[in-house]
Amino acid sequence: MENRNCQRCSQNFTLEVDDFSFYEKMKVPAPSVCSECRFKMRSMFRNENVLYTGVNCKMCNKSIMAMYNPNSPYIVYCSDCYSSDKWDAREYSKDYDFSRTFLSQLDELIKSVPKMNLYTTFANGANINSPFNNGFGGAKNCYFLFNGGPAEDTLYSRGVKDCKDIVDSYFSTKIENSYEAINVHHSSRIFYGQNITNSTDCYFSYNLSGCINCFGCVNLRNKSNHWFNEPISREEFEKRLSLVFGSYNTIEEVKGKYEEFRIKFPHRENNNIKTQDCIGDYLSECKNVHNSLEVTKGENCKDLFSSKEIKDSRGVFGYGIGAEYLLETVSTGHSSNVIGSYAIDQSMDIQYSFSCFPSNKYLIGCDGLKNSEYCILNKQYSKEEYEKIKEHIIKELTDLGAYGLMMPPELSPFAYNETIGQDNMPLTKEEAAAQGFRWEDDIQKTEGKETLKPEEIRDHIRDVEDSITKEVLACVDCNRNYRITEAELLFYRKMILPIPRKCFYCRHKNRIERRGPYKFWDRHCAKCNKDIVTNYAPNRPEIVYCEKCYQQEVY
Repeated sequence: MENRNCQRCSQNFTLEVDDFSFYEKMKVPAPSVCSECRFKMRSMFRNENVLYTGVNCKMCNKSIMAMYNPNSPYIVYCSDCYSSDKWDAREYSKDYDFSRTFLSQLDELIKSVPKMNLYTTFANGANINSPFNNGFGGAKNCYFLFNGGPAEDTLYSRGVKDCKDIVDSYFSTKIENSYEAINVHHSSRIFYGQNITNSTDCYFSYNLSGCINCFGCVNLRNKSNHWFNEPISREEFEKRLSLVFGSYNTIEEVKGKYEEFRIKFPHRENNNIKTQDCIGDYLSECKNVHNSLEVTKGENCKDLFSSKEIKDSRGVFGYGIGAEYLLETVSTGHSSNVIGSYAIDQSMDIQYSFSCFPSNKYLIGCDGLKNSEYCILNKQYSKEEYEKIKEHIIKELTDLGAYGLMMPPELSPFAYNETIGQDNMPLTKEEAAAQGFRWEDDIQKTEGKETLKPEEIRDHIRDVEDSITKEVLACVDCNRNYRITEAELLFYRKMILPIPRKCFYCRHKNRIERRGPYKFWDRHCAKCNKDIVTNYAPNRPEIVYCEKCYQQEVY
């Protein structure tokens, strides 16, 4: 174990013995930047949901939505054109200039090579009638989905997989006909539910398993027809439910009552399932995974966020499927031995490269390549020439203290407030500037253009007219204008749900707040006083139990 001082934020951090072993395997120096700062550096290369209209594909001129600001210098292609054989990234190759820094040359290359408007994870299949999703694949009749797939008839959700007919959900798998579901799996008809498995028809509920017809319930197992943890008849359950759903005012009142009820019960130190030697939250079927969040089937990893089926890696955002030996990567999968790169797929031995897939090997400082090898700045070299230039680049980056880290923020196409960094570790404009991150003042949105004020929206969904899809609404939290789509209105009517009074971005922010932060604190079990590590901060009001005490309480 070794204590170090972060060269970015000046906070102390610790490297363990297995950290040094991993960095030695990757042939990079151990980092002089702390885990939190490395997270922020990676996040600069992942804009999921700040999307822009008013963009045209530079090849076919089709009007598209893009994750790149229209005022940015990047050439943007639609997904079809980008994936076609109508262009070749090698046409943008540059001779390596030993008189200039590698990073300045890489910056020029990244700004010259065309970019795909939205990132599609093709491993999950093509998107059908779903043009406005990012970091998502296998979507059918979907809208505004991020980081996941496949899904069908799903709207406004992140991190969902194998889902159908759901709206406003987060990190859920194999669920259908659900709304405002967070960490819900193998379930149906879950509304305003969190941490629920193998359940049906549950409403305003938390930490349930094997339950049917539960409303306002907490920590139940294999129960049916319960109302705020009290058993009632099926007839009484349906009668009470009919008096709640459909009305915005009634549901808001129930939300408050439910939160007051939920906070009285013990909470698990984490929401991990089938894990061994793990520290983090929302980990499933993981082994030796530390300081990580939202990971499924990870092994021997650390500092992962929203990754699946990955092993022997450090500092990874998203994807990860079928990958090993990734270090400081974003949106990378089915690959091995990748360092400091974005959107690498089905490739090996890639360093400091951007959007290279598929079937590449031995690349450094490349953008947009496919089926290529021994390339630097998109130019192919002999193996001997490649190794000579690579050695020069590694020495330069090592001398800067940058080798083994993500590409520097200056090379990112995005501003901090456009990225998932702002979702998970929010900064003010001043804080971002102080930490060396760009800020975007011109994020596309409208305010003050509403044609229907929040108080003018009908309280009950049964009274809402079709014409609401032609109205412009205003968020009650941030004043941002938003619209209701026809598919959205159909869903609310089908599920007897009121029209939301908040925009997608504020609803998404609320879900992240309910999920909890990507940060872990040392605490003591409130029952046995055992040391635990949890993302419930010590000053939070929840009663937090260790796993053993929680199981004894629930079963």
